[in-house]
Amino acid sequence: MDTALIQIGPYRLANQVILAPMAGVTDLPFRQLCRTLGAGLVVSEMVTSDIRLWNSRKSRNRLDHRGEDEPRSVQIAGGDPQMMAEAARMNEQLGAQIIDINMGCPAKKVCNKAAGSALMRDEMLVAEILEAVVSAVTLPVTLKIRTGWCAESRNGLKIARIAEESGIQALAVHGRTRNQLYTGHAEYDTIAAIKQQAGIPIFANGDINTPQKARTVLDFTGADAVMIGRAAQGRPWIFREIDHYLQHGEVLAPPPLEWQQETLLTHLDALHHFYGEHQGVRIARKHVGWYLQTLPGADDFRRTFNRIECPAQQRQNIRTFFTRLLEGDLAA
Repeated sequence: MDTALIQIGPYRLANQVILAPMAGVTDLPFRQLCRTLGAGLVVSEMVTSDIRLWNSRKSRNRLDHRGEDEPRSVQIAGGDPQMMAEAARMNEQLGAQIIDINMGCPAKKVCNKAAGSALMRDEMLVAEILEAVVSAVTLPVTLKIRTGWCAESRNGLKIARIAEESGIQALAVHGRTRNQLYTGHAEYDTIAAIKQQAGIPIFANGDINTPQKARTVLDFTGADAVMIGRAAQGRPWIFREIDHYLQHGEVLAPPPLEWQQETLLTHLDALHHFYGEHQGVRIARKHVGWYLQTLPGADDFRRTFNRIECPAQQRQNIRTFFTRLLEGDLAA
């Protein structure tokens, strides 16, 4: 596929590799890092459509787009058409350039509020929400769904049709039902069927964790792009690896340990700066755990690292860990 043809409203995507929205992961520091490492589009953590809750620290952080490159895609979640429309309008005023609607999150606390993938059980409500949001803003609106609620109700094809009729300008499909959560294997037949009928860009999501898998999924589904979620945790350079493979058919060499260290430290500094010392130190712990999970000695290091309360000490401990790795002091 010619990437020049991937267009969302006035925005042309840089390539065919997109960062999926992930609650508690795709904050501003992570989005900016992924973009510099090759993501053609990044999508924010989901923001509740209940604007009464936007004064919480969590929501304020999620609504912060200072210094973020274009296009700024913000995901909203909720089950009430008017609240979703108002949340979209408010996000437009706050600098969003694409509004993404969450109908893919399988988390119980989201589905119990009749939001996320729970909405796929009510096709009329889906249409009401999509039409309300599209009408409320001058921005392009995109949608993320699953293949259905359960194996017996795999209605992704029908929802995709509703989405396009409602004015949605791009659709991301995770190849699992809501009931599967993140278990089993993603299936791509439904995504292929959706792509065959669609007149808008379709993004394939689910279990895409290598450049070769990205190529296979694009070839099988005919999708316009791949959306990468969990595989980017601790490995944000996966975007440039996939993009390079899609363009040139060759696998990039793994990044050197020194480079991985500097990337991790850059991310760490950004977290400390964005969240402040107290909260930044805590949020850094999960990201550092992801970066190091495949490296020797990571378990012992993580136990120590998770007790550190000082940003400077976090930096120093990471430098010490990588020095030991580079000197062969940590056994595989």
